[in-house]
Amino acid sequence: MANFVYIYHGGKMPETPEEGERVMGLWMSWLGGMGDAVVDGGNPVGMSRTVFAGRVEDNGGSNPTSGYSIVSAESIDQAVEMAKGCPILAEDGSVEVAEIMQM
Repeated sequence: MANFVYIYHGGKMPETPEEGERVMGLWMSWLGGMGDAVVDGGNPVGMSRTVFAGRVEDNGGSNPTSGYSIVSAESIDQAVEMAKGCPILAEDGSVEVAEIMQM
């Protein structure tokens, strides 16, 4: 088994407390459905800064990160299949899947 990071892009913040509860329920259901495969359910993230040699940009880059999770899977293909149920996809967001390389 390997660990994979899900990097979430896009989506939107809930506009009301009720919508927030509904969305949180969707996320908890999806993560709960993966059981022990969830290593770290993660969190949303705030605006980022991109550091380059000689400059820093405050715009979050070309595809700003909105959150992350870490899962365990047999392969990247299995990790991708699990990501297909992510609630962010219904909000025009995306999930980037990458293996965490062991050093």
